[in-house]
Amino acid sequence: MKRTATALSAAVLLLPLSACGGSAQAGSGTTVTVTVGYQSKTINTVTAGTLLRSLGYFERQLDALHDGHTYKVDWQDYATGAPITAQMTAGKIDIGSMGDFPLLLNAARGTQLGRPTHLVSVTGYNLRGGLNTVVTAPGSALTDLKDLKGKKISTSVGSAADGTLVRALQRAGIDPNTGIAKLNQQPAVGASSLSAGSVDALSQFVAWPGLLAYQGRAKALYDGAQLKLPTFHGVTARADFAKQRPTVLEAFLKAQTEATDYLNAHPVTAAEKVAEATGLPAEVVYLYNGAHGIATFDPAVKPRLVTALKQDVSVLKAAKLTGDIDVDSFVDDQYVKHALGAAYARRLTAAPPPARSEVWPKGSEKTTAFPSPRQLLAYLARHPDGIRAAYVPDTTTGTLWFADKSVWVADGSRLLPFVTPATARAYVSGHQGARTIPYREALERAS
Repeated sequence: MKRTATALSAAVLLLPLSACGGSAQAGSGTTVTVTVGYQSKTINTVTAGTLLRSLGYFERQLDALHDGHTYKVDWQDYATGAPITAQMTAGKIDIGSMGDFPLLLNAARGTQLGRPTHLVSVTGYNLRGGLNTVVTAPGSALTDLKDLKGKKISTSVGSAADGTLVRALQRAGIDPNTGIAKLNQQPAVGASSLSAGSVDALSQFVAWPGLLAYQGRAKALYDGAQLKLPTFHGVTARADFAKQRPTVLEAFLKAQTEATDYLNAHPVTAAEKVAEATGLPAEVVYLYNGAHGIATFDPAVKPRLVTALKQDVSVLKAAKLTGDIDVDSFVDDQYVKHALGAAYARRLTAAPPPARSEVWPKGSEKTTAFPSPRQLLAYLARHPDGIRAAYVPDTTTGTLWFADKSVWVADGSRLLPFVTPATARAYVSGHQGARTIPYREALERAS
């Protein structure tokens, strides 16, 4: 098998950059421009990017500073975290948001160039790792991670999805370097490769797996939540910017918190706003960002997430993408603590909402939750033409998935959903009399 060109990826990441001064100092007179880098389609960063921008909360917080400056926000949209890091270490972006593995590369790059950055808050997280998924083509015969041995797999090297792939393969007894042929591709390219049949599987982060499943272009093979390792997205800021403009950074974090509260209070409307800004289907946005979605949004830098970040370093080192990283020095939650005040302690201990089955009826501005998947199916059977989307949590991992894309198991009178065939088989093997059934049969049994 051909080994992945990780060394080349690392070399590209570490190319020298020319600094051109802090962007927050740009402008004439008392005008200060604050440059924010975000990823509109990486929808677990929306409270620090897409949604925050659409709501105008950051601009409003800046206007309230009344410190003699006029502030302008320059929002810059990128497909991944790597270019945001490059612009930050060149002094061109002040605040950025990205996933956990790119955050570590952000820390390493800043340290290497003498332009340190800090993780200052969290956006969306999943305590089991459900934000990353391995998918295959709809007609693929692959049903288990072990089936990937010797196969071609597309992922983005250095991303959280790549980290999930590496760890999952290791647990399955497959060497992630020699046991597969890994293609380092951007998410959109990987999706096209999967559709064209030039790769056997795709390992990607939100929102690509859900989008491809929703479009009928892929099916889930491995649920990242099977790892039981937290994954998250967060906000990083240049250390010099934070020191020079602490009130501006705190204004951003207050605005992020407002956007978080808005998303939690109005999840359907927030999904519609993000969909309008990104072109993603609102049904896919809600899968991840909904009231019981795969992601939980909270700006607090939870110790459990920091511990997970430290464990991620070894994966990047093994791929030769970085050396040692001082995570404790990288994490700096003093600004979000100051911005949130007494509320920070409460947010720090807050738990994700319980998994629930939900239906989004056509024409409705809210969803309806059900106590059990069977009750949801019964509703769907009674309203075959009135459903915009239906979501159910995996019985073992809790990962939310589309009801019609899930693998269903009948266990007596219970109808149980699973994201992947493998998790369904694992349940069936441990429960005598249980068996997998087609989605249509599940509907019929519930009606």
